[in-house]
Amino acid sequence: MAKLTEPCPCGSNKNYSECCAHFLASNEIAPNAEALMRSRYTAYTLLEEDYLLVTWHSSTRPASLGLSKEVPAKWLGLDVKRHELQDNEHAIVEFVARYKVNGRAQRLHEVSNFVREEGRWFYVDGQVD
Repeated sequence: MAKLTEPCPCGSNKNYSECCAHFLASNEIAPNAEALMRSRYTAYTLLEEDYLLVTWHSSTRPASLGLSKEVPAKWLGLDVKRHELQDNEHAIVEFVARYKVNGRAQRLHEVSNFVREEGRWFYVDGQVD
């Protein structure tokens, strides 16, 4: 669990308490797709599978992620390349996430699709580069 006074794992340059903790701990609704994406990255770093599933759109949501059963990743950083609102209900977020598994560096470059339903943003899917 991230400490409230530590920098947020999402790379926002804010303390966790001023950033993603609002979404993960109190179920506050992310105001836009980028904030949701950042909070989802933070959830991966904290192995918060429940949060990841509840913020995943029902049309593409897996039954489980099994994060606790996988070899743990050491998340190294997030770089949001762009956030584009396509219309009032659809957005994309392009990002690069860096991590290590078994000491081997990895890089995930994705353009993610988000949809807003009843005022709440959801991750739908993504195109991995």
